Amino acid sequence: MKTRVLITGATGFVGSHILEQMMQQNELEPVAACRDRSRLLESFNGEIREGDLRDHQYLETLLDDIDIICHAAAWTSLWGHRQQSDKLYLQPSLALIDLAIKKGVSRFINVSTTSANPAMSANPHSPGIQPNFWPHLCNVVNIENIMKQRADEGCQMLNLRLGLFAGERYGLGLLPILLPRLKTHLVPWVKAGKTAMPIIDGEDIGRAFTLACLADQQPDFEAINIIGPSTPAVKDVIELIHRQYAYPKPHFNVPFFIAYPFAWLMEKLDPVVPWEPLVTRSIIHLLEDTHATNDKAFRLLGFKANVTWQQAIKKQIDTLHEKNLPAMKMAKQII
Repeated sequence: MKTRVLITGATGFVGSHILEQMMQQNELEPVAACRDRSRLLESFNGEIREGDLRDHQYLETLLDDIDIICHAAAWTSLWGHRQQSDKLYLQPSLALIDLAIKKGVSRFINVSTTSANPAMSANPHSPGIQPNFWPHLCNVVNIENIMKQRADEGCQMLNLRLGLFAGERYGLGLLPILLPRLKTHLVPWVKAGKTAMPIIDGEDIGRAFTLACLADQQPDFEAINIIGPSTPAVKDVIELIHRQYAYPKPHFNVPFFIAYPFAWLMEKLDPVVPWEPLVTRSIIHLLEDTHATNDKAFRLLGFKANVTWQQAIKKQIDTLHEKNLPAMKMAKQII
């Protein structure tokens, strides 16, 4: 009998790649949860549960006959928008955790980030930090904390801290934020571009979640880092983008202790200028070193990343150019 896996946010970047990889597994039966079935992968012909996670009537039957949840639905904002993040991401996620426990779901697998606590992210069990300048990251950490607190209630909680997303079908994230800003010639190197960017492609994310569904029973709460096969420095990434796509490189350098106040100033100027901030403190935060590795993922899940950061970046930028996608907004709903 196949294990039935509900994938929330099945039309999004992470959800669609989970769906794509899971369809290749005979032992798993993916069930797609989404708000708009027309945006699902054309190749998917399985069960669809269409609705909104904020709809209590939808939730009543959403988890019927479900064994495992891959929670990939989200809402993202790189700064501010605390109320929207609470309403569109935190509250639906907590309601889903509560329902998973009540319905007897065996495993709840969550999308988190290696940037939850850069200084300690080499240990995926390290407590996340809650920077007051980034409400959305605070909510990511809130969900991690609730998973830890409720892990002894019968549903095994598995938290996957993922690196920086890149790849096919992704129009969000750090790259679409940086690319138009590089064209202004005003974006500096931070710490000379020497910090690491733990980039991971959607295909590898999908495989990691699939392996997490197939893995033997883990402790009540488990946390695992998932990143690409190698980790470039920021400078390596910018050099590649400059060489292959002719985006300008930064012309000057600042240390982190200057970058954060400069980003704070850009945020403060936002109400009086007609454009979004050139940089925010959350972007600087994402440039901090995490020292995350896949060692634990290989040991517990048998996960080994396949797609190089160069391939992932090329797939994403080619998609942005081919579809002529506009510059990413700092807050965008992806639930």
